Amino acid sequence: MTTVALKPATMAQALTRAMRDAMAADPNVHVMGEDVGTLGGVFRVTDGLAKEFGEDRCTDTPLAEAGILGTAVGMAMYGLRPVVEMQFDAFAYPAFEQLISHVSRTRNRTRGAMPLPITIRVPYGGGIGGVEHHSDSSEAYYMATPGLHVVTPATVADAYGLLRAAIASDDPVVFLEPKRLYWSKDSWNPDEPQSVEPIGRAVVRRSGRSATLITYGPSVPVCLEAAEAAREEGWDLEVVDLRSLVPFDDETVAASVRRTGRAVVVHESGGFGGPGGEIAARVTERCFHHLEAPVLRVAGFDIPYPPPMLERHHLPGVDRILDAVGRLQWEAEN
Repeated sequence: MTTVALKPATMAQALTRAMRDAMAADPNVHVMGEDVGTLGGVFRVTDGLAKEFGEDRCTDTPLAEAGILGTAVGMAMYGLRPVVEMQFDAFAYPAFEQLISHVSRTRNRTRGAMPLPITIRVPYGGGIGGVEHHSDSSEAYYMATPGLHVVTPATVADAYGLLRAAIASDDPVVFLEPKRLYWSKDSWNPDEPQSVEPIGRAVVRRSGRSATLITYGPSVPVCLEAAEAAREEGWDLEVVDLRSLVPFDDETVAASVRRTGRAVVVHESGGFGGPGGEIAARVTERCFHHLEAPVLRVAGFDIPYPPPMLERHHLPGVDRILDAVGRLQWEAEN
């Protein structure tokens, strides 16, 4: 038997391959957005798709997000599967009216007769030294909109599998891509059969007994780093990667927290009204009698995204995570 050696691949390459494979498998899959064709996107995630499939299927659009998404709605109504790129997280806000009034509601409005299989790719989050409107974590808006699936990968393999699942879904999916992980690498062979990860399932990235770190997307590597650093304090931390924010995997999360008795939710989005509040509430409702301390949150500050020189203070880091774990230990002992 010949063994194929795995080669390092980036998350961006995995996302590109996912779209390429989806376009090759289904002629109804169309990629569209600002600069996705000739340029290959700002982050080159769509590089080569226009050359391979033609500009009719990988299309440069005007700089008008509401128009881009409105066009995708019409395409989906006629049986196509548009994959829309919003160039940066905060650039997507002009498209909110289309997203909330039509994308999220049409299937319910038509009693299931007209699904809208639209994938909305949104590069999001900080860590790249970007200025305002280039580093937002806007997941709370999407999570609060009934009718949308909300997905975010943290690994190369998940980037491929989850994007393929999103494109294949008959429900609209907001696919949040952590832009600071675009160049993260892992051993991955795109030519081997790939698993298509189901939307709605979390995964335990690291097993532990002292406390559970619940996180997703760009904060997963930070939590894994914190878990390694915590060993010096005698803490054994479990790390749960949500992968899917909507639907939410209560089963995996609750099972982890019941084992450890403590939980910290970590994300870049602001704390007030952010995803962590909903996650903490769900954990408390399901694990109340197992909790040895309150569920804590480590989040971005409740401010507009700061200038690049200050983002290291704004983003959750190892020290802030370990401080929260230390507070959990104190709460349990006092």
